[in-house]
Amino acid sequence: MPYLALYRKFRPRTFSDVKGQDHIVRTLVNELKLDRIGHAYLFTGTRGTGKTTVAKILAKAVNCDHRDENEDPCNECEFCQSVNNGSSMDVMELDAASNNSVEAIRGIISSMEYPPSVGKYRVYIIDEVHMLSTAAWNALLKSLEEPPSYVIFILATTELQKIPQTILSRCQRYEFHRISIDTIKARLLELTEKEGVKAEDKALYAIAKAGDGSMRDAISLLDQCMAFYLGQDLTYDNVLSVLGAVDTSLFSRLFNAVRVGDSNAALSVIDEVLVEGRELTQFSDDFVWYLRNLLLVKGGIAGEDIVGISSDNMKELEKEAADVDDAVLLRYIRVISALSDRLRTAVQKRVVTEVAIIKLCHPEMEKDTGSLSERISRLEEKLSSGAFLVQAQGMPQADAGPSAVAVASVQKKALPEALPEDIQTIVENWDQVIRQVTGLLRSSLREGMATLSDDGKLLIVFNEEQQVAYNLLSTEENKKRIEEILSGIAGKEVPVLFKIEDSGKRREDEHEDIIQKFARDRGVEITVEDDFDDDN
Repeated sequence: MPYLALYRKFRPRTFSDVKGQDHIVRTLVNELKLDRIGHAYLFTGTRGTGKTTVAKILAKAVNCDHRDENEDPCNECEFCQSVNNGSSMDVMELDAASNNSVEAIRGIISSMEYPPSVGKYRVYIIDEVHMLSTAAWNALLKSLEEPPSYVIFILATTELQKIPQTILSRCQRYEFHRISIDTIKARLLELTEKEGVKAEDKALYAIAKAGDGSMRDAISLLDQCMAFYLGQDLTYDNVLSVLGAVDTSLFSRLFNAVRVGDSNAALSVIDEVLVEGRELTQFSDDFVWYLRNLLLVKGGIAGEDIVGISSDNMKELEKEAADVDDAVLLRYIRVISALSDRLRTAVQKRVVTEVAIIKLCHPEMEKDTGSLSERISRLEEKLSSGAFLVQAQGMPQADAGPSAVAVASVQKKALPEALPEDIQTIVENWDQVIRQVTGLLRSSLREGMATLSDDGKLLIVFNEEQQVAYNLLSTEENKKRIEEILSGIAGKEVPVLFKIEDSGKRREDEHEDIIQKFARDRGVEITVEDDFDDDN
């Protein structure tokens, strides 16, 4: 007898066997009990979640005269047997992916004229129905709205957005959910026990997670792993080898190396992944998932069931999430997601991956404002610990005691002063800069207007009504604090000036600044008058 794939061999044949879709099974069973069978159903959801399987079970149930108390078909009568072996004349399956023409639909319409030969209903199951042509939809529309009393349509699709509204309004819609990892894992355990294969709990969990909510995909992966290690126990390492996946401990090591900016340690993890023969595309996808879990845990919006990890791993995840900002995690996810897209078409995958990892370790390499938060956070950590002052003059961090910091603060190597173009860049990204400041300083900075002074310094202008904000920021301590943050961003000394002036003069100066800038860009000398009358 030829070998039958596991997902076909153990395909559910009753409603009780369907896993992870209780909301749909319960509704259909109630309809059968009350004899309220609809004439058109639309099953939607991602691949491998049971749409076609439930469609066949429903087709058997509406025609089986020997249903049990759970409304499950008996699978022993003539009709059930004919559906199971695909020989039923009253249950017709159409794959719209390969039969999407109007002729295929006309064939269905013409066969609807004949009543069922054995059962009570003639059932038409159209899979991948979103692939039908416009002409085919138009041909099906009238029959779908008013079919004969003995006809039932069951449409299945993975892309609900492609179904015309005229069709949606004529069907009962059932949305099949992604199946949870625990549910898939429990089903895989059942199958391995029936097949006489010993499997580690971690191994089944890895397969269930790789199934990504699809029971069929997970069972197919289990079949692949069992075939590769035929006659052997299914271990966690064996599963990772077949899937090309990476142990989560590597992700933890990589994340911690990136967080502290240790590019050597981060690249050694990549080298280890390649030596073990893992696929970099799969690695990047899994790392994004790991970062996503960190972000959810950081926000306190996810438990073990949503993150899909054990309680021990959850504790480690919570510990790592506590030491990183949300903005930094979002940047990591953005960079690694872009890496995943590039790896699918890249030739030099290792080079592309290493460049992305180095970019994560060194946010100062990025010119956009996406890495601004992380750069400021790292700078603040160094400033608060005193390590930044010591490292600036080449002293080891271990020597950074109170006295060493005091000496370093005196002998600190001076940074070059920012050029006018550097100040202009800060002005253009001022909103991003003040987001990194907290408390009263942030609200006070928002009241002022950042601009470039005549002598090329950063000038923050306030009007007379903003006297409180001006007084707060112009203190020596707060002024120094702001200059330190700006210097860390620009890599140069950024002197800050505060000025208060009446609102009328401020509007006049703004007008003059625009004209003068226009003149400087074109090498033209323009004199701006002191007054701007409406008659001029």
